[in-house]
Amino acid sequence: MSRRLIVICSSVVLAMAVTVGCQPPGGGGGGEGGEGGGDGELFVTLATGGQSGNYYPIGAALAGVYEDELGATTTVEATGASVDNINLLDQGRVEMALIQADAADQAYNGEAPFEGTVDSFSTVASLYPQYVQVVATAASGVETMEDLEGATVSVGAPNSGVELNARTVTDAFGLSYDDFSPEYLSYSETIEGMQNGNIDAGFFTSGLPNPSVTELSTSEDIVVVPIEGEGLDTLLSDYNYFEETTIPADSYDTDGDIPGVSFGNLLVVSNETDEETVYDLTSALWDNVEEIQGTNSAAEEISLDTAQESVPIDMHPGAERYYSENE
Repeated sequence: MSRRLIVICSSVVLAMAVTVGCQPPGGGGGGEGGEGGGDGELFVTLATGGQSGNYYPIGAALAGVYEDELGATTTVEATGASVDNINLLDQGRVEMALIQADAADQAYNGEAPFEGTVDSFSTVASLYPQYVQVVATAASGVETMEDLEGATVSVGAPNSGVELNARTVTDAFGLSYDDFSPEYLSYSETIEGMQNGNIDAGFFTSGLPNPSVTELSTSEDIVVVPIEGEGLDTLLSDYNYFEETTIPADSYDTDGDIPGVSFGNLLVVSNETDEETVYDLTSALWDNVEEIQGTNSAAEEISLDTAQESVPIDMHPGAERYYSENE
């Protein structure tokens, strides 16, 4: 087996990475199957997420696994996460990425924010669930999804995964952005706004618990708004990536479990990457999954048993072969 070079790079520094930081020794950019320069090494880039999120440490752990198991030379940088990563995959500027399942489905179906069908990538594994969390301050009076009407609501940064979730979920409950005052804020800005009374409620999409919500709960009484009833039924019937779930009471010390929805976080790969390489990457992941699980509390849920669940897009043939051999 040829030595494999895996470079994990960032859209934040992409201009530099494409010309310098993501070049294999003695090689240029990736060709078919990710092969790099004349030394025959395999050139693979993996886009992750922001350094304060879950994707970045998971990517760093994967880098360590690939270095140890495949003899790879690795680096890890931050990116803008799901939508950004899918566009980078489609442009041929990265070969692997961590993305949300809902963004993957929207890309395959050519739905906003994507301008046309983007299906140039496929799944290596479903990793852990992402929970859609609608959180309000008790002082706001917001207790149900319907109570968002007339409120000031943080829906996440424009075209972020959070904002896509906010638009989808509110629509399922018969609400549009015309029915409340949307604010396009980061988690830290949302928490600050809720603490000073300028924001009534916010959307948070993450594993459990979300650190920003935990921080908020130390200074404010909060309400985790249930996603239930007809709105929940609409989400489950109209979108194949949503799963009915609950937010356990011990996540934020609520009186009971809160009804909600979740979807998968996916490790995906460019369809230009050959079957044997993806098989090896998949095998290395699951042979060393304990290292990945140790990165954060959300990653503790990564399991081979659920690796093919909540996947709304194609599985890569190399990954399919691995799972068929390890059922």
